[in-house]
Amino acid sequence: MTRTLSAAQARRIAIAAQGLAAPKPAKPVTARAFRSLASRLGALQLDSVNVFTRTHYMPAFSRLGPYDPAILQREAWGKKRSLFEYWGHAASLMPMELQPLFRWKMARAREGRMYAGLARFAAANRPYIDQVLEEVRQRGPVTGGDFAPEGPRKSGWWEWSDGKRALEWLFWAGLISVKTRRGFERMYDVTERAIPTEVLALPTPSEADAQRELVRRSAEAMGVATIADLTDYFRIHYQADAKLRARELVEEGLLEEVSVPGWRGPAFVHRDAKLPRRAAGAALLSPFDNMIWSRERTERVFGIRYRIGLYTPAAQREHGYYVYPFLMGDRLAAQVDLKADRQAGVLLVQAAHLESGATEDEVLGPLAAELRSAAEWQGLADVRIVKKGGLAAALSRKFG
Repeated sequence: MTRTLSAAQARRIAIAAQGLAAPKPAKPVTARAFRSLASRLGALQLDSVNVFTRTHYMPAFSRLGPYDPAILQREAWGKKRSLFEYWGHAASLMPMELQPLFRWKMARAREGRMYAGLARFAAANRPYIDQVLEEVRQRGPVTGGDFAPEGPRKSGWWEWSDGKRALEWLFWAGLISVKTRRGFERMYDVTERAIPTEVLALPTPSEADAQRELVRRSAEAMGVATIADLTDYFRIHYQADAKLRARELVEEGLLEEVSVPGWRGPAFVHRDAKLPRRAAGAALLSPFDNMIWSRERTERVFGIRYRIGLYTPAAQREHGYYVYPFLMGDRLAAQVDLKADRQAGVLLVQAAHLESGATEDEVLGPLAAELRSAAEWQGLADVRIVKKGGLAAALSRKFG
């Protein structure tokens, strides 16, 4: 018979799998601890938006506490880096040893099975793309700006130059890779110079074997997950593929099929998933944190509707512009709209909202502590509350 997990049990399993069930360690964060976390999560989503801090820096802070951002920079873009960039869950930093698991995606991209607009561009401009590849091979690390037409530079997908499009197709296809970044701008080189030789020498698994390992790692990172969740974590293209791989892992004994009341369809628990008696952590979660990547999963697991606000017209925003949910124990207890005013040296809490079922008395202390820690981590001397949202007035009093 299929085992049934309660919704509360499933939630605690998911939080524990993401490394968010326990209080943050008191000891300083080392490069080894960062690498261990990156391996556990499998991917750190990249995003250029820098309202409080760029999102890829946040998951380690949320789980390990204040750390030197230079650790991430060295692991991602240093000379002896342990992470590489590719399309994992969107644009992502991932452990270098996972690179062979994405070669099937690269092969599909070379066949035109990728973002439709870029595929059409490649079909119509392959000789030009080959010229760009040869140029990269001859010149070494390049940026999209190196291939831009003369005149004012513009930003945005719809204003990309043909050179930038060519580079992006080559990146999707695995023929070039990100070697480092200049500011936040990618610097590409041919893959044989950007990815370590020992990684390139690793065998290329079959598409089925690679997907199976990605589904296994997804299940391990999420603890308990539906087929839709397993498909989304590393963006396996089709749910049918993820479903087949999950069934194979059940047969191997690595996954167990379970049911969770309120979850549509079966769920799968990783063999090593932990079910803590209680969750005792507290963390601000970036809008692109692994725990809340999928808005549908977030609502299913936590019972709240979360939207970042960034892509919503101002008049329709419920909780602000760049909203961080606050995880307290096993609940998303509040949502805060954060912005770093670096000129003034202040962390602005532009709005603060209490979630249903949480009380001011229980939330204020842990939330204030996390906000102070976040401000100090970013070198901001103070926290200032803008009185928007039902929790703002009480939070303002907390900060005097």
